[in-house]
Amino acid sequence: MKPLIVLIAAFLISLLVLRFITGSYDFDFSGRIAMSIMLLFTTIGHFAYTKGMEMMIPNFLPYKRQLVYVTGVIEFLAAVGLLIPNLQYLTGILLILFFILILPANIYAANHQVDYQKGTLNGPGLKYLGFRIPLQFFFITWVYFSAIVA
Repeated sequence: MKPLIVLIAAFLISLLVLRFITGSYDFDFSGRIAMSIMLLFTTIGHFAYTKGMEMMIPNFLPYKRQLVYVTGVIEFLAAVGLLIPNLQYLTGILLILFFILILPANIYAANHQVDYQKGTLNGPGLKYLGFRIPLQFFFITWVYFSAIVA
């Protein structure tokens, strides 16, 4: 829920700031700014809640801590790439693939009731997927319209 709030708030603020600076609304650029800010926000989670994020990764995958760090770096690089005009299209495509690839980790975490912030198995469970899966597709749609078809 927090990333969604960050995304929407950053979008509205950047839309208004750009309107003030340029005299017009730039929905695509505001969308990329907002997604970049949200990605920076979620990047922090990879380093602040590493133990809990490791718990989101199925046991058959090795190097869990390294995977958490690598995905955090990927999110950081995507945040930057969305703001560089020559990279926004490629970054958008790669970010959509990234969102698709991390969905199984979110499903696994819900099935095992992982609370990644506390590093416990007392999370919301399967009811979380009713929010998370549509949210993931919302993020994909957001990136598609703000970075790929922009």
